[in-house]
Amino acid sequence: MPKNKLVSPVLKWVGGKRQILPDIVELLPQQLNRQTYYEPFLGGGAVLFHLQPRNAIVNDFNSELVNLYIVIRDHLEELLENLRLHINEPEYFYHLRGLDRTAEFQNMNLVQKASRVVFLNKTCFNGLYRVNNSGEFNTPFGRYKNPNIVNEPTLRAVSRYLNNNNIQLLNGDYADAVANADHRSFVYFDPPYHPVSASSNFTGYIEGGWNEGEQIRLRELCDELTERNVKFLLSNSSTDFIRNQYANYDIKTVLASRSINSIGGKRGDVEEVLIRNYE
Repeated sequence: MPKNKLVSPVLKWVGGKRQILPDIVELLPQQLNRQTYYEPFLGGGAVLFHLQPRNAIVNDFNSELVNLYIVIRDHLEELLENLRLHINEPEYFYHLRGLDRTAEFQNMNLVQKASRVVFLNKTCFNGLYRVNNSGEFNTPFGRYKNPNIVNEPTLRAVSRYLNNNNIQLLNGDYADAVANADHRSFVYFDPPYHPVSASSNFTGYIEGGWNEGEQIRLRELCDELTERNVKFLLSNSSTDFIRNQYANYDIKTVLASRSINSIGGKRGDVEEVLIRNYE
């Protein structure tokens, strides 16, 4: 079936893969459309929405993000209606941002919570989704004149895709998400990247962050998948630590343009790696 170009990310997400999509597509295995597609770190979903597989099991640890996708699938009209109520003003922004620190947040329904995530993402500084160690959103107001808060064509296209295909949405640990993967499966891993320096560490889109121990646990999972004849492709930063972890696998270096840094002079092309266990 032809792909719908309107099916694309509904949020701007740290580490989004639009920049290196051509490199990822080039390395995908043949007959991918006959396999079950797994993506345990879904994030903004750039790869999923580009490939648009018929059968997929996707996961993210961020419960608010997964709730947004569920609401887009099951309650689109209510979401669109709620998104139109938002006001692009600092006072309103900070009130909405601070709700996850109050009891009022627990009384919000799933549509209101999903709408809040979209609004904050579209109006916060640089579209930088960031939470503190308690999982509370803490990015400041972006002061955009006309943010595209209600991107109805994209939301409708994504809703149709999620409804018309066999897409399972999970919210849990990445290892659990691929527990049933077998030789008929393909897994794309896009974990929080290993920092290229101490000052560049950014794992603020996951409550509690990530560390080298988690990177090692992920590599051990990749070893296990390889033993089970499950094909995987993994993206990460091009650091000696990551290259050493995956020394037994095929590693390709690619360039990605990153504009998420709050310091303009530190934005630009950076080296990343694509790692796979197949030819």
